[in-house]
Amino acid sequence: MIEMPGSDVVEVMEGDEGEVEVGRHADVGRQLLQTRVRELKRESQAVIVGPEVTVAKAVALMLKKKVSAVLVVDTKKPKKLIGIFTERDFVERSQSTRGLSRLPVKKFMSKNPESVRAKDSVAYAINKMSVSRFRHVPVVDELGVPTGMVSARDVIDFICELCPEELLNLPPDARNAIPRDREGP
Repeated sequence: MIEMPGSDVVEVMEGDEGEVEVGRHADVGRQLLQTRVRELKRESQAVIVGPEVTVAKAVALMLKKKVSAVLVVDTKKPKKLIGIFTERDFVERSQSTRGLSRLPVKKFMSKNPESVRAKDSVAYAINKMSVSRFRHVPVVDELGVPTGMVSARDVIDFICELCPEELLNLPPDARNAIPRDREGP
């Protein structure tokens, strides 16, 4: 910092900004508790298939829609959520299966997946994702009919909206943002 002679104004020079104040201006925790799942901006809408759809068709649909999971619903009304088929399911459960492309997705989906409701807090969705190591959590209504899906990407984007200065303005190599040693004697 440089004090200008005859003035109370202090000019901040580049490099004299001080330490980065990470998260001090936004109460992120409170926002995560108060914001409802329905308020999240979602990258894409949930893609829904029936249990008899083949794995090949489900994977083709995932590629076409650029999603990494599809929700599987019952064929009877109301079309309740009965499973979720993710990239992880495909990789983990289909390795040793012959004729995979012709088999129904119900053989490889995760059955009766945990879900959240639109009125639940974002913190609740994050808790489900963290504890159970999910990257996707279906959103259902009171009848268990899917209305959407929360992805890890949706949550990350929301957190970046809460504190953009701290997260989106990092230097190219974030390790250089905060000096490791004090300068000077």
